[in-house]
Amino acid sequence: MKQNQLAAQLYTIREFIKTPSEIAASLAKIKGIGYDAVQVSGMGPIPEEELARILEGEGLSCCATHEPGDMILNHPEAVAERLALLDCRFTAYPFPSGITFHSPKEVSSLARRLERAGSILNESGVTLTYHNHHIEFRRLGGKTILERLYEETDPLFLKAEIDTYWVQYGGQDPAAWCRKLEGRLPLLHLKDYAINTSNEIEFAEVGGGNLDWPEIITAAEKAGCLWFIVEQDVCPGDPFDSLSKSLQYIKENLLCT
Repeated sequence: MKQNQLAAQLYTIREFIKTPSEIAASLAKIKGIGYDAVQVSGMGPIPEEELARILEGEGLSCCATHEPGDMILNHPEAVAERLALLDCRFTAYPFPSGITFHSPKEVSSLARRLERAGSILNESGVTLTYHNHHIEFRRLGGKTILERLYEETDPLFLKAEIDTYWVQYGGQDPAAWCRKLEGRLPLLHLKDYAINTSNEIEFAEVGGGNLDWPEIITAAEKAGCLWFIVEQDVCPGDPFDSLSKSLQYIKENLLCT
C-alpha cells in the first residue's frame, strides 16, 4: 500500500458536508490532513461540476463514490454520467435497503439486478462494487449471503468493496475475505474494531482496535486492491481528528517505502 492509494471516506465527516460551502471547507481540511483522494458519500446536494472544481482546486481525486442503491439498480446510466463528471472509475452499492434476504431466491434476485447494473456501468468504464455490512454474513443453505452474491454474479460486472469492521462484526476474518476475492477487490474500507471499557464493540481509528492490519493489507495487496479507504462511522470526537490519527498510524506502520 502506497500513499497514492490512500483515501478518506467522506461519510466519516457527513455532518460537515451538507452545503457547498461546507463541502469546500471540509475538503480543504482533508487535504491539509494529508489525504490526496476521497470517496464521495454522505454529501449534501452540490452540482457535479462544482464538486469537481473543488476537488481539482484542492488537488484531490475522487477514487470512488457511494450512490443510492435504487439509482444503481434502476438508473445505472445516470450513475455513469455522474461519475464521468467526477473523473471517477468506481462506485459501490452501499446497502441492500428494502431487501430482507429471507431466502436464496431474494439473494439471487438482487444478484441479477446488480449484474445487470454492473454490465451497463462497465460499458461506460465504471466498475460496480458491493459494500458489505454484517447482515451479509448470515447463512442461507450453508453459505453466507455475501458468498452467494459473488458466486451468482460475473466478476467482470460486480466486484468488492470489503469493509473490514463489518466483516469482523459479522464473525468472519477480513484478511480471509481479501484472499477469497483475489482479482475482485479494487476497494477496501479501513475501519478498526475495538472493545471499550464498558465491554462494548465500537468503531475505532485504524490501529486503535483489534484488527490485524499487516495481515489485512498484505492480503488485500495480493488480491489486487487499488484503493485503501479510511472510514469511521462514529468518532469519539472531531471526525477530522480521527481521520488524522488513522492516517498517522498508517504512515508509521503500513505504508510501503
